[in-house]
Amino acid sequence: MALFSKKSKHLPAFWTNYENRFKEKIAADLNEITFVVLDTETTGFSFDEDRILSIGAVKIKHETIAVQEVLDIFLEQEKFNKDSVPVHGLLKNGQRNCISEINAMEQFLDYIGNAVIVAHHAGFDMGMLNMALNRNGLPNLKNKVLDTGVLYKRTLIKTYLIQPKTNYTLDELAEKFSISKKDRHTALGDAYITAVAFLKIISRLKEKRKFSVKKLLH
Repeated sequence: MALFSKKSKHLPAFWTNYENRFKEKIAADLNEITFVVLDTETTGFSFDEDRILSIGAVKIKHETIAVQEVLDIFLEQEKFNKDSVPVHGLLKNGQRNCISEINAMEQFLDYIGNAVIVAHHAGFDMGMLNMALNRNGLPNLKNKVLDTGVLYKRTLIKTYLIQPKTNYTLDELAEKFSISKKDRHTALGDAYITAVAFLKIISRLKEKRKFSVKKLLH
């Protein structure tokens, strides 16, 4: 049962604080935009049936990863899928400090504010996060979202002989940009890999004559 009604005018204060952040316009200068690069580890790939196990995120400010400002939270496992454990390594009764889904959403919203969200294959992470919010009676996220998979394809040269693939995995981007995969398949580790890839993609896009922040965000 949802803790708060989406139609209620009495949404929790932390949602109101988050929503109020969007009264500020996104800066037109790339150096002035805060990006939050995130990843989720989940019990599976179903928006309805599966749940978030952990959320990892890093901030990019002035085109630099702010290594002192990370989010690394673990959620209580309401559902358990033993088949996904070999991927993320999160056991149901592990030694990590875990918090409830609603508390995780509160911490997450406080962390991201009105930043531009960046993720690899972002549709999945955003879908899981919005479902978690909705289960607790909260609306969907309001942030602008960028997908490194989509952005990477913009850096590629297209000819009638060479066509980009439909999708590029995070492993492929890590290999193409020589990024260490030491902490692959942890939420924070994947967020960091995605952040490094994002900065390298931005560097390539800026070399194009028609690059602009407006085009990046639309």
